[in-house]
Formats: sequence, C-alpha cells, structure tokens
Amino acid sequence: MDMNEIKEIFFQECEEQLAELESGLLKLNDGDRDPETVNAVFRAVHSIKGGAGAFGLDDLVSFAHVFETTLDCVRSNRLDPGPEVLKVMLKSADVLADLTNAARDGGSVDEARSRQLIKELEALANGEVPQASAAPAETVAKPVAAVAPPPVNDEGFQPVAFSFDDFDAAEEPPLMEMPTYEIVFKPKSDLYAKGNEATLLLRDLSRLGEMSIHCDMGALPTLDRLSPESAYFFWKISLKTDKGEDAIRTVFEFAEWDCDLEISLVEDEATQSGEELPMQPVPFDLSILDDEPAVSVGVVAEEEQLASQQQDRDAAVSAAGTASNVLQMAQSAARAPAEKAAPAASAAAQSAAAQQAAASAATPTIRVDLDRVDRLINLVGELVINQAMLSQSVVENDTNGTSSINMGLEELQQLTREIQDSVMAIRAQPVKPVFQRMSRIVREIADMTGKSVRLITEGENTEVDKTVIDKLAEPLTHMIRNAVDHGLETPEKRLAAGKSAEGTVRLTAKHRSGRIVIELADDGAGINREKVRQKAIDNDLIAADANLSDEEIDNLIFHAGFSTADKISDISGRGVGMDVVKRSIQALGGRINISSKPGHGSVFTMSLPLTLAVLDGMVVTVANQTLVVPLTAIVETLQPEAAAIHSFGSNQRLISIRNSFCPLVDVGRILNFRAIQANPVEGVALLVESEGGGQRALMVDAIQGQRQVVIKSLEANYTHVPGIAAATILGDGRVALILDVDAIVAASRGHSLKPEMSLAAVG
Repeated sequence: MDMNEIKEIFFQECEEQLAELESGLLKLNDGDRDPETVNAVFRAVHSIKGGAGAFGLDDLVSFAHVFETTLDCVRSNRLDPGPEVLKVMLKSADVLADLTNAARDGGSVDEARSRQLIKELEALANGEVPQASAAPAETVAKPVAAVAPPPVNDEGFQPVAFSFDDFDAAEEPPLMEMPTYEIVFKPKSDLYAKGNEATLLLRDLSRLGEMSIHCDMGALPTLDRLSPESAYFFWKISLKTDKGEDAIRTVFEFAEWDCDLEISLVEDEATQSGEELPMQPVPFDLSILDDEPAVSVGVVAEEEQLASQQQDRDAAVSAAGTASNVLQMAQSAARAPAEKAAPAASAAAQSAAAQQAAASAATPTIRVDLDRVDRLINLVGELVINQAMLSQSVVENDTNGTSSINMGLEELQQLTREIQDSVMAIRAQPVKPVFQRMSRIVREIADMTGKSVRLITEGENTEVDKTVIDKLAEPLTHMIRNAVDHGLETPEKRLAAGKSAEGTVRLTAKHRSGRIVIELADDGAGINREKVRQKAIDNDLIAADANLSDEEIDNLIFHAGFSTADKISDISGRGVGMDVVKRSIQALGGRINISSKPGHGSVFTMSLPLTLAVLDGMVVTVANQTLVVPLTAIVETLQPEAAAIHSFGSNQRLISIRNSFCPLVDVGRILNFRAIQANPVEGVALLVESEGGGQRALMVDAIQGQRQVVIKSLEANYTHVPGIAAATILGDGRVALILDVDAIVAASRGHSLKPEMSLAAVG
C-alpha cells in the first residue's frame, strides 16, 4: 500500500469523523449534556488533527488544534456549551470540513473566515463569553466609595478593625509552581507499522507546557544486527504543565497500546527532602480506630483478633508522621470495611459494565471499492435473467412439473433471490450523511437571510440504495434553500402572526410500500397562490382566464425559469432551484407532491424507489403486449363481473368492489395499444394505489405470473416513452415494458399522457 492509498483512507475516515462531529454538536445544541457526547466530539477533532499531522497538513492541524483546545474546556466543565458557544463550534465544524476537502482536492478556503473563527475559539478557551450572551458592562465594575481612615489618639495608637469572623473565611491559596511530570515513552514496533510517528506525539506533548527530552539510545544494536522494523529508542521527558495527567494521556490516546508509557508526578522539594509539613487541622474521627468487628468464635479467637487489631493501630499511628498521613490512613481504614463487604456487588458492576461495553462496541466493517459492488450487482442481475430463462425452458419441455429438475430449479430460484437480497443490502446505506449536510445549508441560509431557523430530522437511519443517496443531495439542497428563503417568514412577521420567532424545518425519511418517502415541511406562510398565479400569467405559462386547481397552481413552481422572488440574490431569483428538484427526482424514478396551507406552511413529499436495480413485478398481457406492473403498487387482483360494471359519463366506467366504487382504467386504451375500450368481463382488474391519485382498477387482458425482474433504463438505451417507467428482459429473451402506474392513473384523471408529466415509478 503506497502513501496515496493511505492518504485516501485517512480522508475517508475524516468523512466519518466529521459526520460524528456534526451529529454530536447538534445533540449538544438540542440540550444533550451527556459527557460521552462531548467526548465523542472531542475525539473526532483529535483524530482528524492526528492524521493530518502525519501527512503534514499544517493548516488543518492548526485549526483543529485550536478547536480541540476549546472542546477540551467544554469537556473539563470550564466552558458551558451554551447557544452562542455552539454557534461558533458549528461554524468551526463547517470550516474544518472545508479544510479537509481542500487538503484532499487541492482547493482553497476562506482564510479570513478561518482566522476569525480561530480568534473566537481562542476567546472561548480563555473564558471570554460571546458578546450576545455576555453580562452587561455596567455590572462588571462599580465605583467604590472611599473609606475614611480611623482616628489616631494622643499616644499615637490607631485602633484596628478586627473581626473573629475572618477565621472562618477561606485563605487565599499560595501561588504554587506548576507540577512536573516525569514521562517514559517506549514505542513498540507496532506503533511505526500503523503509521504513527513518535516525533509528532512529542510535538503535541510539548504544547502542554515546558518540556525537556532525553533520547535513550542504549538499546541500539550494531549495524549488522539492526532491524528496520524494530524500535530501539525511547525517551525520558520532564514536563511542567497544569493540564494534568489526563491531558498527557490524551496525547498518546491512539498509541497507548503500541508503546510502554509511564507517567509519574514529581513531588516538591519539601517532600523529597523529608522535611515535615506544617501541622494543619485535620478532621479525624477517632472512633474509627475503636471499631471492633463482630466475633463469632470463642474467647481465645477474640483475644487474638483484638491483639492483632491493636498491633495494626500502633503501626498505623507510628507510620502517620504528619497530619496529612493520619488523614490518609484514617480514610483508608474507613473504606476498608465497605471494600470487604461488597466484593459481589463490585463483580456484578464490572460484569454489567463489560456487557455494556460489548453492546456498544462498533460492528467490524471493511471498505470495498464501489466499482466492485457495481460489478457484483450486474452479475446478480444476469444471474436472475438466466435463472428465469432456464426455468421457462424447463417448464416448456416438462409437462408434469414434478421432475427433480423442477425441484432443483425451485431451490435455485430461492438461492438466487437470497443472493440478490444480500447484494442489495450491501449497497443500502442510511440517509443520515445527506441529512447532516442539510444542517450546514440551513445555518448558512439563515445567516444570509437574518432568520432564526431550527432543523429537525427524523428517520435518519432509513436505508436506501447508494445510487439514490448520491443523487439526493442536490434536490434536497434546493428544497432546503427554498423552504428557508421563501417558506419561512422573518422573525418580526412570525411574531406579528402569533408564531415563535424561530422557524422550523422538518426533514423526515421513512419506508412506505417498498419505496422511501422523504418529506420536507416548514411552518412558514405557505405558498402564496395568488402571487404564483400572477407570476405564471406574466411569464405566459398560463392564460389569464385559466381555471386551475390549488394543486395545479402549486405545481407551477416546478416550471423552468419560474421564481416568485422580487429580486435576484445569491440565494434565489433565477428560477432554477425547483426545476432542478423535479428533474432530479424524475431521473431517480420518483415523484414529488406539494401540500400547502396558507399561514401554516408547506410540505414537499418525495417518493423514491429503494433501488434502481431490481423489482418484484406482475407480468401481464395487454393487447398482445407484455407489460410488468410493479408489485408494490398492486393492492389486489379480481375477475370483474358484468353486474359490478357501471357506466359513468360518456366514456367512464366504474367497478363495484365491496360496496364502494372505483374508476376502471383500460391500460391498452391509455397507451394507445387499441382504439376502443375492451370488455372488462373478458379481462382481469388490478386494483392499484398511487401517490395522491387514490385507487384505480387497471384493466389488463391476462396475468402471466409474478417474477423478479432486472430494471433496464429505457431512456438511456432508447428514449423516454410516456406511461412506461423502464424495461426488462424476460426468461424467453423478450423485452417487456415496466408500467408507470402513476402516469397511467394521472392520465385516467384527464391529464394528457406527456413526457413531462409522466413520472417514473419503478419499485
């Protein structure tokens, strides 16, 4: 493995650490004060700094060091993570991500912003409260009235005010010299094998205080016995610091298993010289020495035990040369009975802690190149097709259906399905990384617009195919910008409307009917339909006398070049955002709906397939054409009876299903496979459910069976066909078209079947 590969692994780990950092800061921002959350945030920055130092990324190391120092103040309870503090830290996390990306891709960052945040972080580390939450200046310093000196009598005696209460006051602690630690650092060969560098650890250690180092080379062998993979040097270090032993061990946190580390606190000169410390009043309970354990044996045993206790007391008193030693011995004596009485409880606590640690241990993972997974997906797809072809060939040549070949094919089909499910699970990833990126977008747009916005995410662990996740970022970014800029009002308008000054944007993901549904909701003013309609008329998108429903008016915002912004800004006004959203969602085989209530906000709902590779479908025949209907859209199948068919209007028909009526849609007529409608009694009805369109009964001529098919893009290999989502290859080698159920349902409601309104709905 060369250095470039190691560096790439480092940047992959940085992405994970940055995600952990963002998640932890957001938890703290929501009021979580769990010490483990603070430690996780600190470890993320510390890990990035350590790896960056190994590759000489000085800008990243410098910023991470200041950030880490401030986080250490939070970890040691010297800095309260209030809203203003976390605001600075969230911005610092964004800059840390920018520096990481710049180091990987060779770009640049805003140096002025970095310097400003470094100053703010250093101010926080020094205990300076941000201006927004600082105490008023007039409360800091108040004028003190001058005190008149006491009078002096004829003998020159000047009375001195004295109060016995002063004895109870705490004395000012004397100025003490910083503690000195003696450190012995002996690296093992594993430390260097894992890419660590001793000099970098020593450099980080030197930042804790005044340090002197001695390198011991006594173990260095002669040249003929020298092994390049062994470690021969070790260092003796003297460090003066007020950070404490924990800070020293933190430096070696990721190398403690690969080295021998000894840390000892050097006692002061008085203790070293044996000089007795001045006597201090020490609270001491003499009754501790008088406690006698219960005796359950005879008089002889009791006398022996008392004699033994008397010897222990004499030894304890003689060993305690100073009051501090007496206190220490007394406290040890007080703890001894409790320690002896609770060995079982201690063992149980250790067992519970071990179980908790085992439960919280991370699942071992490996990193695999995505191209390898894609090749595996393609091979599984071909396996599914060949298995279907083999099954169909055997069925056509074996009429009894009970041969051992058929039984073997059924097992092959089951194994193929399990392989396909397992491979698809490899590509499935939670949407959490995409959702976390949106937090930064919200913060930036809120700062630019002067609005107070809170982002709430739900369902972050909902899994979907990686290809879908990779293409979600762009549409979500435009939708977030639109929600904050257009949807939410300014704090003044919100307060005037009886709302809180802080607006809320809620991002939710969940599984529904074999698809993933992502909702983006805001509690803003909703869509101003009068303004949208007038803007559409001005842009010649609709006629002035057009009669449009609320849904149709809402969907006007998806037209290219459409914008309700009064002026063009860095955020909006060019009319490209929502158009990009619609095209991106359609390219993923999904659809988007809008629900808006004036004065209460809007909800954008995206429905996407879980995967773009395979689907379970029902193979049907329509006018001698073979089609595949996604199984997730089908509620039930039924054979229509003449008494259940009712005419409605000039050419509409309804079917009665359990005392309710459902529109009957002839798929062959909608797709122009035939000129006239077929007789429903001679076909089969598929009761389907679509997004926003309710239930419809799709009429087909016959059902061939249920199969798992591999999705092939029709648009990439041919062109877009209205009403058709994709294509697949059947077992006999023929190409079958996958039906776009939502486009068919929309066409049955009176909409024309055009490419721009036909939304792909595979899965």
